[in-house]
Amino acid sequence: MKKYGTEFLRNVALVGHGSAGKTSLAEAMLFTAKGINRLGKVDDGNTIMDYDPEEIRRQISINASLAPVEWKEHKINILDTPGYFDFVGDVLAALTVVDSALLVVCASSGVEVGTEKSWDYLENADLPRTVFVNKMERENANFSKVVEELREHFGPKLVPIQLPIGEAEDFSGIIDLVKLKAFFKEEGSFKEGPIPAELGDAVEAAREEMIEAASVSDDDLMMKYLEGEELSDDEIEQAVKLGTQTGEMVPILCGSAQSTFGVEFLLDHLVQGMPSPLQRTIAGVNENEEEVLISTTDPNLCALVYKTMADPYVGKLTLFRIFSGEIKADKSVYNVRSEKDERIGQLFVIKGKDQISVNELGPGDLGAVSKLQDTTTNDTLGDRESKVKVKPIAFPKPAMTMAIQPKAKGDEEKISSGLARLTEEDPTFTLERRFDTGQNLISGMGDLHLEVMSSRLQKKFGVQVELETPVVPYRETIRGTAKVEGKHRKQSGGRGQYGHVWLELSPGDPENEDRLEFVDDIFGGAVPRQYIPAVEKGLREILDKGPLAGYPVEHVRVSLYDGSYHAVDSSEMAFKIAAGMAFRKGFLEANPVLLEPIMNVEIAVPEAFMGDVMSDMTKKRGRILGMEPKGGVQIIRTQVPMAEMFRYAIDLRSMTQGRGSFTSEFSHYEEVPAQISEQVIEASKKEE
Repeated sequence: MKKYGTEFLRNVALVGHGSAGKTSLAEAMLFTAKGINRLGKVDDGNTIMDYDPEEIRRQISINASLAPVEWKEHKINILDTPGYFDFVGDVLAALTVVDSALLVVCASSGVEVGTEKSWDYLENADLPRTVFVNKMERENANFSKVVEELREHFGPKLVPIQLPIGEAEDFSGIIDLVKLKAFFKEEGSFKEGPIPAELGDAVEAAREEMIEAASVSDDDLMMKYLEGEELSDDEIEQAVKLGTQTGEMVPILCGSAQSTFGVEFLLDHLVQGMPSPLQRTIAGVNENEEEVLISTTDPNLCALVYKTMADPYVGKLTLFRIFSGEIKADKSVYNVRSEKDERIGQLFVIKGKDQISVNELGPGDLGAVSKLQDTTTNDTLGDRESKVKVKPIAFPKPAMTMAIQPKAKGDEEKISSGLARLTEEDPTFTLERRFDTGQNLISGMGDLHLEVMSSRLQKKFGVQVELETPVVPYRETIRGTAKVEGKHRKQSGGRGQYGHVWLELSPGDPENEDRLEFVDDIFGGAVPRQYIPAVEKGLREILDKGPLAGYPVEHVRVSLYDGSYHAVDSSEMAFKIAAGMAFRKGFLEANPVLLEPIMNVEIAVPEAFMGDVMSDMTKKRGRILGMEPKGGVQIIRTQVPMAEMFRYAIDLRSMTQGRGSFTSEFSHYEEVPAQISEQVIEASKKEE
């Protein structure tokens, strides 16, 4: 593949609701541009973009896949993003490294939840965009209704620059409102023809609307339009281009990925109307942590790693976007984070699962390199002299956690290394080892995300696993006081064992990080000095398995105030055992209680779902702390027991039709209500 100048590059992300046809559209673009010889289908599992075994099996996109399309002396880097919320990390990564986006909408389904979310992502990324109304051949396709819905949700700046001729089974052509020409479907191509007379009034009204919207971005053109002067096709085309690139206007096109009709016009629009990397700057920081803007005209290398993949043939594959400078094969680059040089071996252009070897890539382009040693997602590759870092991609925090364990014994090491590789590939997927519960916990954006990761463990690393609800890390403490005796005496010939203590148990200071506050109150040598450390050690050794239900003990004050010893038979071991006996007995006499972790939770929901969400929070034993409007949604702040939150990602999605989101973090421990405490203790005893 030849090297393209920056002005001839277009980096475009395809975004939208799941099943809107993004992957099919990417396939159609590749086919139309003769980048592939055969038009693959998602249902047949043979598209360029959906090549992962999980994508083929589930018939959905899981990864943001890249493929270049060469069209009319330009290279369009297409990033096909997932439509399902569980894989939003790849969407956000893609939007960081492109210069514009194509919002794909189904002609029969119209604006869906994923459409709304995609629009929000584009707004946050401040990207120029175009809407493509896909599946015009589909039953119940209704272009005008979709346009109405788009404007209702996103405002009047969304304006058609094409109109369909017919819809559903009658879809037979497209009218270009800029050039006032009609194009009709012909087997494998199209032909130009007269605009149907019955559409004359609709075309005239739509063209007027388009010209008015486009001229907003150009004062001279606006004056000319208001004075009633005729605008040339070139002037209108330039106004549409300027309006699109400034965000004053969002053009709407239409067509069918399945039949590829309209795709040629779409490619023309991406080349002529969408911005090149020359028009994009990105925020970064220099070595003094001062904010800077990175432009393609900067001479120094600055490239952001937006994705890391494990390829079965070339090993670790690092995908990057060059914001300035260039990268050449067989040269070194500088990792600004690790402050180490990385050797670039082979340099690639990515086309689905294939890697096309190239010698160099310039500013604005997307590429990949294999086998970098110390480079991960969000790292900046640059020059040792400049040390400028691109601001990292803000990946969302995981929303759902499950415990993972192998189906077969002895696979623990395989799981551990496999999960480590998967967390490196996906920043929204995390692994945590809980020593208090003995479980490995994996966290992701939802149940589908975790299922996919489990399947990848099996396919890539040959280990089968089970997912289950995590054990709640309860704690045990006391609310009262107790004085107890612990005596360990054993005589069986020869030297015996003798340890004797009196302990007073009382609640400890909750602010104290030490779980046990041990106090030596011995007077007169009732317990010799050399055995007192053994008493404390005996107490600390049993803190991990509390007497009430086997959970770790914390915030307990224990005073050793009396005891006795034997000159021959006493030993450190005997006093350790005696201390443990006394503690277990005294703990159960001192009003023991179970504590549960409480989470601080922030829920963002549209106003319409507030009632359902708050009612559900009450059922989950949540305490509402406050509410405030923010960015078109309501933010609910609440505290909820962790035990109620494990499947909340699924519950919230169901209640809000996918429009709600939440974040949570640990706050503190609180006493478990009596009824629930009894159930937990009983379950623990059964398991024991």
